[in-house]
Amino acid sequence: MRDGIHAAVIMDGNGRWATRRGLPRAAGHRRGARAVRRTVEAAPDLGISTLTLFAFSSDNWRRPPEEVGALMDLFERYLKQEIGRCVEEGVRVAFVGRRERLSEPLRRAMLRTERETAAGEVLDLRIAVDYSARDAILEAARRCSGAGPASREEFSRELAGESANAERSPDVDLLIRTGGEQRLSDFLLWEAAYAELVFTPVLWPDFGKDDLAAAVREFRRRERRFGRVPEPVAAAAG
Repeated sequence: MRDGIHAAVIMDGNGRWATRRGLPRAAGHRRGARAVRRTVEAAPDLGISTLTLFAFSSDNWRRPPEEVGALMDLFERYLKQEIGRCVEEGVRVAFVGRRERLSEPLRRAMLRTERETAAGEVLDLRIAVDYSARDAILEAARRCSGAGPASREEFSRELAGESANAERSPDVDLLIRTGGEQRLSDFLLWEAAYAELVFTPVLWPDFGKDDLAAAVREFRRRERRFGRVPEPVAAAAG
């Protein structure tokens, strides 16, 4: 894992953003794609070296077929449009989640994106598609079974799955959820064990560099002890 912050974002609020404006939900998803670009561009300057975005959960298949289809079409177009920019800006892209339920053209676009951005060294961008943390943990446990007890590091490598650009599934430092809800929604449950959680009412299509910077400032204000006692207490005890 690279030095720097691993920030993960649950990108929530596209549908509500569109509904409040009398627009179809697909319009909110299209506007949300702009927020993805803004966030990716802003991340390195804020000390973020790994950025994981929750694009589509395994539970999202329950949405109306028309909305799911529009999301998948948008995702494929986005990859084709942004791959050149990612290469130029040193963004290394990896995908986490299941792939067998995605269309063949989309799977090809994902694999091409991973291969062509593999040399990126500025930002590791991980995109979660058809992703469920509980399913990922179960699958990793199945792969580890019969091989003796796996270490946490070995298990994290198993969680990386089939991505061509992911050696292991890195621990999350900062987890942001937009849209005002305050839950993890089956996202990176293993990796976020000690993540600092930041919830913002800003809907994802409106999320920008200033919002990301505010979350990073909040993260840096917090004391991360990982089960240890605060330093003054430890010093006094010594």
